[in-house]
Amino acid sequence: MRYKVDSMSLRDGVLMLEGWCIPSKTDKIEYSVVDKSGTPMKCTAVARDRVDVMQQFGADRMCGFTVAAPFERDRDAWLVMKDGSDVRKVRVNNVIIEKRNSIKAKRWEKLVALVHFETLTVSWDFIKENGLRAFWKKAIHKIQKIDEDYDYAEWQFKTVLSDEEIEAQREAWKKLELEKYPLISIVVPAYNTPEKYMGMLLDSFEAQTYPNFEAIIADGSEPGNTSVAETVKKYAARDPERFKLLLLGGNLGISGNTNAGLKAASGDYIALCDHDDELPPWALFEVVKAIAANPKAQFIYTDEDKIDFDGRALFEPHFKSDLNMEMLTSVNYICHLSVIRRDLLEKTGGFREEFDGAQDHDFFFRCLENATEGKEDPAEDKELSEGSLKKLAEGRYTSETVIHIPVICYHWRYHKGSTASDPKAKLYAFEAGSRAVKAHYDRMGIPYKDVEKGVTFGYYHTTFAKPDAASPLVSIIIPNKDHIDDLDKCIRSIDRLSEYRNIEFVIVENNSTESDTFDYYEKIMKHEGLDPEIAVKVVYWEREFNYSAINNFGVGHASGDYLLFLNNDVELIAPESITQMVNYASRKSTGIVGARLMYGDDTIQHAGVIVGLGGIAGAAFVGLHEKENSYMHRMMCVQDLSAVTAACLMMRKEVFEAVGGFREELAVAFNDIDLCMKVRALGKLVIYDPYVTFHHYESKSRGLEDTPEKVRRFNNEIAVFAHNWGEILEHGDPYYNPNLTLRKANFALRDLTKEKPGEPYKLELDVEKQLSTVLREKQRRGLN
Repeated sequence: MRYKVDSMSLRDGVLMLEGWCIPSKTDKIEYSVVDKSGTPMKCTAVARDRVDVMQQFGADRMCGFTVAAPFERDRDAWLVMKDGSDVRKVRVNNVIIEKRNSIKAKRWEKLVALVHFETLTVSWDFIKENGLRAFWKKAIHKIQKIDEDYDYAEWQFKTVLSDEEIEAQREAWKKLELEKYPLISIVVPAYNTPEKYMGMLLDSFEAQTYPNFEAIIADGSEPGNTSVAETVKKYAARDPERFKLLLLGGNLGISGNTNAGLKAASGDYIALCDHDDELPPWALFEVVKAIAANPKAQFIYTDEDKIDFDGRALFEPHFKSDLNMEMLTSVNYICHLSVIRRDLLEKTGGFREEFDGAQDHDFFFRCLENATEGKEDPAEDKELSEGSLKKLAEGRYTSETVIHIPVICYHWRYHKGSTASDPKAKLYAFEAGSRAVKAHYDRMGIPYKDVEKGVTFGYYHTTFAKPDAASPLVSIIIPNKDHIDDLDKCIRSIDRLSEYRNIEFVIVENNSTESDTFDYYEKIMKHEGLDPEIAVKVVYWEREFNYSAINNFGVGHASGDYLLFLNNDVELIAPESITQMVNYASRKSTGIVGARLMYGDDTIQHAGVIVGLGGIAGAAFVGLHEKENSYMHRMMCVQDLSAVTAACLMMRKEVFEAVGGFREELAVAFNDIDLCMKVRALGKLVIYDPYVTFHHYESKSRGLEDTPEKVRRFNNEIAVFAHNWGEILEHGDPYYNPNLTLRKANFALRDLTKEKPGEPYKLELDVEKQLSTVLREKQRRGLN
């Protein structure tokens, strides 16, 4: 007999034991719980699907177990597993449970779980495809994540509403400031749904703390399959006003089944729900609370996680961004739970069967286009509320009609055959999704070449046609002080690789002292080894160093309608990078486009900026290897963000001038983040494009503030930024989620022992303490 008890928990007087056991003498293990005298205790035992154990050991996939028993603290009990004459006992008491649930124990379990045959097989495949260096980086980060990142099971346990809080919601909804409490129609397209899953779903509806709903179950099951109808009838018999069965007489397809349910719905708002998932009790309450707080709300979506085969474990939370149309073209990040106001549904129409497999992706695009009236640019909206205008001025605005609720309000069932457990189960869905993105572009009048497979199935990469003779001039502005080897590599990489040719270089000379630098300027002005069609200008800044003023000065000498700000230590990797940037920057709604920058070892130096990360702002996914998976693959999604770095940043000159350029009060730090925030306050989007790729070489050894004077200047610039953009620091970046940490760049859960959800990062402005930290960092890096 082989066995493992994965988890022990004790809550509300119930002992819960979960794990797996493989018999060697019989076909089935007998489970029981006994006290210290050997007397059997009352318990229930349920078999669980453990496909992971099946794959590793060749066992029956239902070898998992959940055993529950009433239990009192300060007593001993034993879990008994009997395989014929073979018996194993596992001791249980509250001390053992607390020890098993400690962070240390969980970390050790995770480490052990990494070491098995399947891991070795996957690792070898990764090495063959990406090389040993990439594998080494990935392995290090896996181990670091075990040691550092907060466990979702523990996070969820500590944040879930108590029974008392859930009960309080059953009265709290009556106090919301609403003229009318909306009826929410939950539309569920069903097809041959097992009774178990349908029962779990309907139970979760019954448990809702907001009672004003109707559940429309549109049953398209095959003739003779009565599991859905019989299950729904039981609930309708005791609550006919809220549970309604719609018999379709056969399968109309996912779109047809859903449309039938939408047609039958009478609610003010319509919620979409799959037939084998679950809602937590507070889901509809959170929706109605959001409606009360946002009177113009037309489309509402929430965060979600996954729930296992038998509804016991929650995992893989998806904490989402606020409205993010560019990310929606990369992936259907909205998913569940989505709620649509009736007038928006009537305006949009229902699901379209030609997009089956990605019918919700297509539907969301059309809903959001109508909810925003096709205007991604809030500056075009002349009817913004006072509150939205305030958010716009603070750089925090995304939408007042499309509302994101940063709370887990949906549990997506994970089981064999579901797209939650294996996206390849519905490969056809990804081709349909590509067509949904293209259809969105066509309606919006956005030019594109193709929508291809992105980082994995279900993710999309938009490509654009190569530039022609009519392409706009791009002025590439590069400040430089000596460092001519870096500068030459930067210029020649663009000259050699870039498919975009209508460019000019504007080199802003900043008080260089080496004669070789000026000799080099003469050579490139003569186009030695460079395309003679590309203009090169060298202009001279003769005042003290001020990054903002230097770039503003460079713009004054730029002839192009598009400005590309570059550091002198970057090197172009992807030939289509400037093409990509121009296509995004050319949209009226776009203010700035940024890039994915990598260190020389192909680890991430910059993948967009999160405002508030580390106190003021920080780059996302720093140190991750480009071949590693990031949180929900966001490193490889084109998306709207609050900021990007000026080490590689493009914008139209008219937008630059409209916001007054870089703020010269910020001479060294945060001037690029401030520029992005000013653009956001203008009502324009800041777009991160991971397919715009450059190496950024010297950043690992630059930028350390290693004297008291530099630290004081840095703190002064922190104060300037915080004075101008304090609201986003207090309330949070709308493109980040308040449940994710501000202490690290990897989108990990907040460590609840150090930071509460939504709590701003506490800045430490002590000069001596900061200086000591910097000097330790220099020593660690081996810098002088």
